[in-house]
Amino acid sequence: MFEVAGRIFTSANPGLFLILAAALVPFAKGMPARTAVLLGAPVLALLALLYVPEFGADRFSLRFLGFDLAPYRPDRISRIFGFGFLIASLLSGIYSLYREDRLQDASGLVYGGSATGAVFAGDFLTLIVFWEIASLASIALVLARRTREAQGAAYRIVIIQILSGLALIAGAALYGSSVHTMVFSQMAPPEQLLIGLFDLDRPGAWLILAAAGIKAGFPLVHNWLTDAYPNTTPSGAVTMSAFTTTLGVYLLMRGFAGTPWLIWAGAAMTVYPVFFAVVENDLRKVLAYSSNNQIGFIVCAIGMSGPLAINGAAAHAVAHMIFKGLLFMTMGAVMLRTETTKASELGGLHRSMPFTALFCIVGAVSISALPLSAAFASQSMIMSSAELGYAPYIVWAMLLFASAGVLEHSGIKIPYFAFFSHDSGLRPQEAPFPMLLAMGVASALCAMIGFSPGWFYDILPYRDVALTHLARDLWSPAHLLVQAQLLAFAVLAFLLLKRFRAYPPEKPGIIIDVEWIWRAGAPRLGRFLRRKLGPASEAFAGVTTALAAALLFLIWQAFAPHGWVARRFPLALTTVWILGIVTVVLVASLASTR
Repeated sequence: MFEVAGRIFTSANPGLFLILAAALVPFAKGMPARTAVLLGAPVLALLALLYVPEFGADRFSLRFLGFDLAPYRPDRISRIFGFGFLIASLLSGIYSLYREDRLQDASGLVYGGSATGAVFAGDFLTLIVFWEIASLASIALVLARRTREAQGAAYRIVIIQILSGLALIAGAALYGSSVHTMVFSQMAPPEQLLIGLFDLDRPGAWLILAAAGIKAGFPLVHNWLTDAYPNTTPSGAVTMSAFTTTLGVYLLMRGFAGTPWLIWAGAAMTVYPVFFAVVENDLRKVLAYSSNNQIGFIVCAIGMSGPLAINGAAAHAVAHMIFKGLLFMTMGAVMLRTETTKASELGGLHRSMPFTALFCIVGAVSISALPLSAAFASQSMIMSSAELGYAPYIVWAMLLFASAGVLEHSGIKIPYFAFFSHDSGLRPQEAPFPMLLAMGVASALCAMIGFSPGWFYDILPYRDVALTHLARDLWSPAHLLVQAQLLAFAVLAFLLLKRFRAYPPEKPGIIIDVEWIWRAGAPRLGRFLRRKLGPASEAFAGVTTALAAALLFLIWQAFAPHGWVARRFPLALTTVWILGIVTVVLVASLASTR
């Protein structure tokens, strides 16, 4: 019996432990029971992952509705992401003990479980199921804020996540039809299964890439990220910062490593958010822009490919989950005690929240890639790959500029304006013990990665390459000198701007970038046209309504069970037609929101 239980334990996708634990949340009453559920599930999943006897093979296979499925396929890529997700789930669970909210507890477990399940999925159908569950859980976390602003943000996120899910479903249908299988291990030779699984010349591959890009926050589709993080709860932001974008990054690495234009997309992602983070007043939104910036480094490394770049992308993805989660924890504590994270309303909090301030400084140092910090150990591999010629020189320069920007907006601005700067007069209590405990554990992990990265490098996909980088390049005088110069320049620039009062002032307001097109531009255009057209607008509206009714009738005739699309085209192409129509509807709906 124990042998059978052990076989099931090591053959089950670790994400299922967290999802099943979510079903126990309604029955977990009292601190001991909540602690057992919120912390026990991630610990159990970590143990299951540690004791997997074999990597690189489908641990469990089945046939369902005529499809071959591989719900659990651990390898060197999925293992590092799985460890990161489960550690983030554990930290989020500790942090969440400060309050009792069954919706957030269950959503957090489901979110972590579905993200973990997705990275171990060995086929398209399993990936899609976990992908969609993760989207639903993220929306629930935003709604858990229970404010009007959160409801609006959740509505916009629903639209974006539906687009991502539909793109993945349609892409998987087309790609699976072209290769006659849904199982990843049957799509390519063994040497290609680690990275670069999908061929962009095959039908549906670009749709899968679009789905991953939306999750990762590609330029022009990144605003769901800066919309969601500031509008969720303190613990919700910690959870969301770990899973959503990193899940998109995982699919990019798994399927599209070595795609050249990802280098440019990632470089743009590193630079673009810097300017908005500098002028943003809401410090949680600053961290959201910072997340987009950090994910850009990872996407750029995935485009560069090569063992060192892939190691850097995987390491930075996991390290980012820890130190960005730490920063969101500190801002969540500030929000809990002061009911705001606006820089214009904070300052001087180090007097009454000294431990939170200290942990925030640890997170700021870690994200700034100072020597002996977590990002220094991970980001150095990405920068070294760019220096070795895997990316054009201009991309290396963009990454260098973005590194200085990270220090300014996350390394200096966050702790300075929240805990120091001018004295706001606020004297709140220190954060609750569960929050401090989670922040302390995250700070310890950052220190462990920074001071002794050997154990961290040992679990990366290309272990030998990582250890060679550690021995030869990480602590080289040239690398240390470049990093020291870069950080000194960023600090000097900040001090000079503050000294001559040229630094953008922290003042109330809402800053939006490209989302202005649908949140402000489209409504303004509609009001302008109604005002100018006058009576003609009513006639135009009537004609438009009639045309819409005719169009809906034609769509029904086409897609009915015996319609001409169903008769003439295969299921995969029909899915693409539906995707296109739903996309038009969703974009129109998004344009109508404010």
